[in-house]
Amino acid sequence: MRTYIGHQQVLTTEEFAELAFGFEESPAGLDVDLFRGPLAPETTEQRAARLDVAREVIADLAAEGERGDEVAAWDALYADALMRTTPLLQAVTVAGVFVETGEAA
Repeated sequence: MRTYIGHQQVLTTEEFAELAFGFEESPAGLDVDLFRGPLAPETTEQRAARLDVAREVIADLAAEGERGDEVAAWDALYADALMRTTPLLQAVTVAGVFVETGEAA
């Protein structure tokens, strides 16, 4: 038996949820990893470079917002909030707990 949502055939449960609820695989708009950080470990140099670029993007968006672009202003606020978050997997790894077992490293 095949399942379709609209004209798209559904092959996995994740794909079903994406199509049923209107989620996209890669969200349009801001690159969340740029502001929040990647799920994979990054070096100190990579982190510094990513944060420098993220701060420049936020400053540019804020400047566009001040010139009247409401979407850019909201994007700047969202990106700034993402800068203060940590992915759960990264937080658990930093805390020294194995994700699979829950035991201390």
